Amino acid sequence: MFTGLVEEVGRVVEATTTRLGVEARLVLADAKPGDSIAVDGVCLTLTEVDDSVFGADLMTETLRRTTLGRLGPGHPVNLERAMPAAGRFGGHIVQGHVDGVAALAARDGGDLAFALPPGLARYVAPKGSVALNGVSLTVVAAQDDLFTVSLIPATLRSTTLGGLRVGDAVNVEVDIVAKYVERLVAA
Repeated sequence: MFTGLVEEVGRVVEATTTRLGVEARLVLADAKPGDSIAVDGVCLTLTEVDDSVFGADLMTETLRRTTLGRLGPGHPVNLERAMPAAGRFGGHIVQGHVDGVAALAARDGGDLAFALPPGLARYVAPKGSVALNGVSLTVVAAQDDLFTVSLIPATLRSTTLGGLRVGDAVNVEVDIVAKYVERLVAA
């Protein structure tokens, strides 16, 4: 489990259809093979770790449902280690299980509007939580398949979201609680 509070921005050094290599510093301080790190919001299991690079295997489902298959060497990515059981919970429940890919539809400074893929809009509500490229955010407004978030300057500076341009794709993880409530009500 993750909190959606990005610890650092790393750089892709290797990207294939089966493997991703990422250069990082902070998230590798105590990392070992088998640990989980969220890469742009996608929970990956480390297969190799050295002083400045980690490697992780990719599955077909991961490439189909996320933006990881679009990354190439040099691409910046948001990184977060899994939350320790005794750690502080500063964001919201983020599993690293991406629900789909959204596109930046409009931008006005720190106000960003995203177009959702079909079927996800029902899980996004004003003042609810959403994770974009692994960043825990509060939804400002939601209508049809479009929602808006407002980013503070610190988030714009310390994550990859500050560099987004209209049309750019991001990984979206909707609120897990909303998905469970829907399933329980349907039963």
